[in-house]
Amino acid sequence: MKRRERAMSDSMKMQLVSAIHLHEVELQQRPADDKQHAVDHSGDDADPTYTVEDAVETIGFGRFHVMLFIIMGSSNIIEAMEIMLLAVVSPEIRCEWHLKDWQVALVSTMVFLGFMLCGALGGYISDRYGRWKVVCGGFVWSAYFSFLTSFAPTYGWFIFLRSMVGCGVAGVSQGFVLKTEFIPAKYRAYLLPLASIFWMIGSMLIIILGMLVVPTMGWRWMIRISVAPSIILIFLFKFIPESARYNVSAGNIDEAVKTLEWIANMNRVSLPAGRLVEKAEESRGSWRILLNPSLRRTSLLLWYSWFVASFSYYGSVLSSSELLEKNLLCVTDADREHQVKHQHVDGLCYCIPFAFADYQTLLISCLGEFALIPLNICLLNVCGRRKTLTVLQLLAAILFMMISICTTMFGFTVLLFLLRSLVSMNFNVVYIYTAEVYPTVARSLGMGFCTSFSRIGGMIAPFIAQVLMSQSVILALSPFAVTCVICALGNFLLPIETKGRALLQKS
Repeated sequence: MKRRERAMSDSMKMQLVSAIHLHEVELQQRPADDKQHAVDHSGDDADPTYTVEDAVETIGFGRFHVMLFIIMGSSNIIEAMEIMLLAVVSPEIRCEWHLKDWQVALVSTMVFLGFMLCGALGGYISDRYGRWKVVCGGFVWSAYFSFLTSFAPTYGWFIFLRSMVGCGVAGVSQGFVLKTEFIPAKYRAYLLPLASIFWMIGSMLIIILGMLVVPTMGWRWMIRISVAPSIILIFLFKFIPESARYNVSAGNIDEAVKTLEWIANMNRVSLPAGRLVEKAEESRGSWRILLNPSLRRTSLLLWYSWFVASFSYYGSVLSSSELLEKNLLCVTDADREHQVKHQHVDGLCYCIPFAFADYQTLLISCLGEFALIPLNICLLNVCGRRKTLTVLQLLAAILFMMISICTTMFGFTVLLFLLRSLVSMNFNVVYIYTAEVYPTVARSLGMGFCTSFSRIGGMIAPFIAQVLMSQSVILALSPFAVTCVICALGNFLLPIETKGRALLQKS
C-alpha cells in the first residue's frame, strides 16, 4: 500500500517538473516568435501597395488635368457642331431639295440612328480594347463622313452620310469616360459640369458659321469649314494617354504605372509609396454586369433618364429652329418678316431662310447652356446627383409649356434661354452620374447603352418638334413636358447616390 502511494507521489512530481520545464521552453521561444512576427510586420511596411484610385487621389489636380480638360473638352465642341449643324442646315436642304416636314425630320433621325447602333458597340469595344482607340477612331470617322456630306448629290445620299457621322460621334462620346477616370472624386462635381462650356462653344461656332457662310457660300461650304477643328484635334490626341483604370482592368499593370508616373511628373507630385496592385478583370465589357442585382434598377432607370435627356434637349433645339423658321411663335410685337407663316407650292412647304435676327436668337439661347453652370455645380455639391436631376427635369417641364404662351420676341428669347440652360444642365448631370455609378469593368459599356437609349429620344424628337409643330405648338410641346415630369418622379427610385464616392473598379 505504501509502495503504491510512494509511486503515485513520484509520478506527480515528475509531471510537475515536466510542466515547469515546458513552460520555461515556451517563455524562451516566445520572444523569438515575437521577433519573427515583428520582422514579418516590418517586411509588410517595406513593401506597401496602392490602387489606381489611391494614385488618382494622391496626384490630385494639376497641369495634366488642365491639358486633359482642354483637349477632351474640345471633343465636346466637335460633337456639338455635328449635332447642332442639323438645326442650321434644315432650312437650306428644305429649299434645295423641296423637302416635306417628315423628310427634314428624317435627317436628324438618321443621325441618331447611327449614334444608337454604334453607341453600345463603341462602349463594348472601349471596355475590351481601350477608351483612347475608340475616341480617336470616332474623330477620324466622323470628320471623314462629315466632309463627304458636303458633296452629297441627293437627299438620299445626304441622310446616309449623316447617319455615318452619327456612328463616329458615338465613339467620340466615350471621351467623357476617359476624362472622368483621371479626375479625383472631389473635383468631378466642379470640372465635369464645365464641359457645357465646350458644348456651348461648338453650338455657337456652327451658328456663327451659318450666319457668315450660308448666305454667301452655301451650306456645303459651311460643312467643309466645320470639319477643320476635328482635323486639328486628332493631332492633339497624342498627348492624352490611355486610361490607367482600363489598363489595370485589362492586366496591363506596367502601362498603368507608366501613365500614372507621367501624370505625377506633369503635376510635380509623387505617386503613393509601394507598387500598384489590382486584379485584372476578365468579365470587363459584359452586358450582364449592367443587369446584375446590384445595378439592375439603376440601369433601367438610367436608360429612361437618358432617353428623356436627349428627347428634351434636341426637342428644345429643333423646336426653337422650327418656330423661328416657320414663324409659328405667338408674339405680340412681330415684325414684317415674322408675320409670314408658310409658303406652299403644290402642297409642299418651301423655304423661309433664317433671318439675321433668327441667328441672333439661336446664339443667345446657346449662351443659356453656360449661364447656369454655377447653379449646376452648387446643386451637385449640395443636393447630390439624384435630387439635382429631379429639380432640373421639373423646371424643364414648366418651361416647355411656357414656350407656347403669347409674349414679346424678347420674352420668347428669355424663355428659350432658360429652357436651353435647364435641359443642357440635365444632360450634363446624367453624363456625370452614369460615369460615376458604373464600375470600370463596364463603365464604357454602361455609357454606350445609355447613349444608345438617348438616341431613341433623339430619333423621336424631330417628328414631334418639326412635324407635329406645324399642326399645333401646344401638342408638340406637351410630350416633352410630360416625359420630363415622369422622369423626375423616377429619379426617387435610383438606389445609389454617387456624390463624393470613389469610382469602383468592379461591381
